Amino acid sequence: MPAGDSAAQEQSRQLALAAAHERAAADARATASRYGVASATEQRTAAALAPLAAAGYHLLADRRWPGSRRAQVDMVVVGPAGVFIVDTKAWADVRMAEDRIFRGQEDVTDELMALADLAYRTEGELVEVGLAPGEVHAVAVLAGRSGVDERVGPVRVLGDRDVLRQIARRGARLGQEQVDAVLARCLSWFTHVDAAAPISTTLPEPVLPGPRGPVLLAPDEDGAPDTVVPEPRPAPDLPTPLLSEGEVQRAMLEGLMAEPVEEWMSFLHPAQARVVRRSYNGPARIRGAAGTGKTVVGLHRAAYLARTQQGKVLVTTYIRTLPDVLRQQLTRLAPDVVDRVEFAGVHETAKRILDERGVSVRIDGKQIASAWTAAWGRVAGGSAIDTDRHEQEYWHDEVSYVIKGRGLTRWEEYAALPRLGRRHRLGMQQRRVVWDLYEAYDKELRDRGVHDFADQIALAEAELRREPLAERYTAVVVDEAQDLTCVMIRMLHALVGDAPDGFTLIGDGQQTIYPGGFTLAEAGVSVAGRGTVLDVNYRNTREILQFASLLVKDDEYADIEGATARGDRPTEVPRRGPKPVYVRCQNEADRQRRMVLRVHEVVAEVGTNFGDVGVLSLSRRGVESATEALKKAGVPVVNLEQYDGVPVNRVKVGTIKRAKGLEFKQVLVVDPFASWLTEKAEELDEVDRERREFRLRELYVAMTRARDGLWVASI
Repeated sequence: MPAGDSAAQEQSRQLALAAAHERAAADARATASRYGVASATEQRTAAALAPLAAAGYHLLADRRWPGSRRAQVDMVVVGPAGVFIVDTKAWADVRMAEDRIFRGQEDVTDELMALADLAYRTEGELVEVGLAPGEVHAVAVLAGRSGVDERVGPVRVLGDRDVLRQIARRGARLGQEQVDAVLARCLSWFTHVDAAAPISTTLPEPVLPGPRGPVLLAPDEDGAPDTVVPEPRPAPDLPTPLLSEGEVQRAMLEGLMAEPVEEWMSFLHPAQARVVRRSYNGPARIRGAAGTGKTVVGLHRAAYLARTQQGKVLVTTYIRTLPDVLRQQLTRLAPDVVDRVEFAGVHETAKRILDERGVSVRIDGKQIASAWTAAWGRVAGGSAIDTDRHEQEYWHDEVSYVIKGRGLTRWEEYAALPRLGRRHRLGMQQRRVVWDLYEAYDKELRDRGVHDFADQIALAEAELRREPLAERYTAVVVDEAQDLTCVMIRMLHALVGDAPDGFTLIGDGQQTIYPGGFTLAEAGVSVAGRGTVLDVNYRNTREILQFASLLVKDDEYADIEGATARGDRPTEVPRRGPKPVYVRCQNEADRQRRMVLRVHEVVAEVGTNFGDVGVLSLSRRGVESATEALKKAGVPVVNLEQYDGVPVNRVKVGTIKRAKGLEFKQVLVVDPFASWLTEKAEELDEVDRERREFRLRELYVAMTRARDGLWVASI
């Protein structure tokens, strides 16, 4: 080859190499600039959150994404309000529609779902140190935006000028020891990124260090990579803190006290986290005294099972209106799985089963009442059970709960039945009349072509025995299980059988207010070795619990596991507050007047609105009287029959039965008589003792609905 040609080729090669270097350097500068912008936006978020450090929070910046060699987490915030995994997005032209987020025309929802998945995996990691699943939050911060507060699935989307206040408003949910334990685990789970470690640009989405760090290019001919140092960039203008330390502390207090009580109802203490994720190799039971968080543990457990298993999870209870409230709570705490959890009362569940099988059931209240009246007149009137010791309602309960609730079909079964939960002992003559009354009532129903609610359950249970569901639920969580009948338990158990983690019963025998009195053994269910007792009362103040517990201190009841019990007692009641107020009124008019004054008095307190107040009555008549008095005084009211868990600034008025599973900051109990609170059990016969026990249990349920204050008015 001529020398001239060789020189020309060498010059061309050098020019091409120089051009390649220049292009690579330009690419590196552009990439570094792009990540420099990201770094600036992250610093803005860090500066906005900085005041939290003075309020006991720890800000962990530039952390590795667990399980990834290249991805980073902008910031992890650990403190009294929980754990917040924060990702800053320098996105312009952002819009949200139908639970999705778009950047211009591009759907970027999956980027946020990756953050949600990280939060979920972090829940599993931190549960080992006792952090509740609901205390880990995925937060996407939109740089340069304010007035933004949206949700995309489980991810909270906020402007960078909104994020501090939203975190602070959650209040102090973790104690200092819990914060320290969670922080220690987070430091090992989210390891620090070494800013000096080079990262190859051959990765699809390089995670580069800050704008002053080195950027490595592809190796040159000598095998060594060239290094390009980006030009120094001026430090971004960081905003001054949005809130001072004092303002942060005030925001935390306001957040804790001023949130609607519905937010408190979904609060799960970290100590309960292990119960939520505990695995059982068959049916299990979670029990505990009032205020120990049984319902919310069940709700979080339903969300956990929905996330970890295929198929639907059923959450059910005896109380017809409670499933709507629980659905709203789950929507707030776990919106990503709410479509995989079905909420339905026990009777609604039975109806769905029968509808799917084409089994016709006709329930007509007037015809049911007529059938009972006819049966009573034909069989029981003037008989051994027609005395002034019990009203007909007692015997109606005997037929509905004791006989039909157990699914008894032969006289011999009833004759030998222990009748757990019924103090009034029946001789054979009385039992024979009751059985004849049951058969007459059943015939009257058939003659009228109607069923009662116990029939509906029995028919559904029989259908499931005949043919199990083709698409079984993956799990069934039963709240207030002590209020169900034996046949109800059999029906629900048939939906999942003895599958691991399939059947969870939640309740407290002390709060039994229906006369079923069955045992799980009768229902064919065993929870042996699979029980958990919650023993810390997080809801009530010590003063409220002491006052309410006086009503049931000597109460014995037949527990569904077969033992006679006196009730679980919490080992710890950490909250203190004012003493409950008990007033004796001259008459009903005086009681209504004082009730209205009390409502205005508590609403005047900081952090309490009308919607945080519950006015509870033993009877529908009491509900009607209270509602009328409050409305006349201009107080907004909602009946618990219509309350679905959506926060509403109206005083909630309802029967105690409808209040089960609910909580209120302030409770007013408005229709007991003074004699109910003063009569002594040892001075009563078995009939009056049974009546007294159920009445006092119901009042105990009402009083323990109160979180901060209790007012009881008698005549």
